Amino acid sequence: MNIDRYLARIQADKKETGLDALAQLQKSHMQRVPFENLDVIRKVPIRLDTDQFYKKVVENSRGGFCYELNGLFQTLLSEMGYSSSLISCTVKTPAGWARENSHAAILVYLDQPYLTDVGFGDSARQPIPLDGTEKEDASGNYKVRDLGDGRYDLMHNDGGEWQIKYRFSDKKRSLDFFQDSCKFNQTSAESPFTKDDIITIASENGRITLSGNTLVRTENGEKIKTDLDKGAKREALKVFFGITEA
Repeated sequence: MNIDRYLARIQADKKETGLDALAQLQKSHMQRVPFENLDVIRKVPIRLDTDQFYKKVVENSRGGFCYELNGLFQTLLSEMGYSSSLISCTVKTPAGWARENSHAAILVYLDQPYLTDVGFGDSARQPIPLDGTEKEDASGNYKVRDLGDGRYDLMHNDGGEWQIKYRFSDKKRSLDFFQDSCKFNQTSAESPFTKDDIITIASENGRITLSGNTLVRTENGEKIKTDLDKGAKREALKVFFGITEA
């Protein structure tokens, strides 16, 4: 991995390791690298290989889903001197719990463990401490709830009640742990990623999301939806997400 090239991809500077530097890396990553499932929809196999992730995200200016984005970011953090590990999470949806332990996120160990996630789409753009401290973010407030026995919930509040985003364990996971889940999310009709194109990226004050042929731009809580034809969609992929080949 070429660290300088990766940092150039996310327009971040190389700094001494620490919470402020980590927060800047995470925010920069989420504003430059989209969460996207285009390879899944186009039946391009995704292998759990950080060299492949690097080629796709850094060299080809693409995005990816959680295994790719957090797998690659955790490798970057380790090579920059951060103590970190992948962890497994179970996502809470309006319909109930998703496949158990199928989401990959990161714990970074500083003065305490911090939950760091650049591969969940609309989520916190900064590390969230595991001690329950609330953090204000562009998409609402976040905190981690300790359930005991090394289990935690990532909680989100966007002005109403606190809601669970996902449940996770502090147990360290290898990238290989996610083999079955990665296959499931690429092939199963029950996967949320096999239905239609999903591309989303954080902006300074909101988020830009392309679902199928509908572009949604959210800024300061205001949403603008636009239906796109094939040509306009291709242009949107380039302009908003930096994707020219998909």
